[in-house]
Amino acid sequence: MRWALTWMDFVVLLQRPTANANLLHFRVTGKKMPIFRLGYAFAALVICSVPALAQDDFPTHFVCDFNQGYSWTYDAGKFSAGPPADLAFEIADVDLEKQSASLILNGKPANALKIVRAINANHFLEVVNEGFLNLTTVYDRDPATGKYPAVHSRHYGLFGQPVFAQYAGNCAAKP
Repeated sequence: MRWALTWMDFVVLLQRPTANANLLHFRVTGKKMPIFRLGYAFAALVICSVPALAQDDFPTHFVCDFNQGYSWTYDAGKFSAGPPADLAFEIADVDLEKQSASLILNGKPANALKIVRAINANHFLEVVNEGFLNLTTVYDRDPATGKYPAVHSRHYGLFGQPVFAQYAGNCAAKP
């Protein structure tokens, strides 16, 4: 199929952009295609390219600090909530194309991280040796503070009992 926009179609578009909009069309080798379909295709192209453009300047190293949140433990048939201790770590060697990064605890490499990319965020997934999961989501930079809002969630067990925690905090780009 070949697209052909004739000069007359262009003139009609300029003269009546809103009148009978559903009747406007491009000629496609004898078939007609409503112009709104082209608009949808263009909008999809723009929307799909925005996240990729926004993440071109994504830092390759973060220092993260989480000072809010809750921890839940399961004991005697019910969950109990309590505040967790403050948590700080670094995410280094961030490679969005390879979807990999490294976790650094107390200045030492601790574990490999997998990256799941999202619109306006990146999720860093750590699978601990025992099979438990830690997930850190780092959102786009807040222009007011210059920091990256982040959420950290831990899912593990201790002595056969479920334990999980959710933290809120910020990450800062490390040069």
